[in-house]
Amino acid sequence: MAQIANPQQLFEHKLGTALGAEKKVLTMLQTMAEKAQSDELRDGFVRHREETEGQIRNLEQALESIGGASTSHQDPVADGIAQHAEQMLGRVDESLADAVLAGGAAETEHHEIATYEGLITMAEAMGADDVVPLLQENLEQEQRTLREIESATQRLSQQLAQTSA
Repeated sequence: MAQIANPQQLFEHKLGTALGAEKKVLTMLQTMAEKAQSDELRDGFVRHREETEGQIRNLEQALESIGGASTSHQDPVADGIAQHAEQMLGRVDESLADAVLAGGAAETEHHEIATYEGLITMAEAMGADDVVPLLQENLEQEQRTLREIESATQRLSQQLAQTSA
């Protein structure tokens, strides 16, 4: 018999997976801030780490609101992005570390945005109206962070192109 037997359980599980992803991101951001070469990237990782702590609280509150346990589940996508970034950092020259970190951050933000969009759709369909604002807040933060990472990536790419020309 399936462990997840109804839409409520599926929603709860997906919230728990988002919680697991945010907890993984929290640890990743600490490492990324330590490895970042540019102050802009380092400061962005530190700022997003603080936001991520709030996002974790929002997810815990959302789980509580639907009567679920604040249990986090492993997110294989977040784990894969982290593993890939670590492998790449081990392969590239130190001068390319920021490019790898920014790329991994952008991949993570895209995944989180897709996750929150799906959770909001489910919450709205299920009438979990008190959960939607919590998820919407997280989504808006992730979208803003992605825009910041994209700007930083553009600047980094231009700098790298100039040094290799």
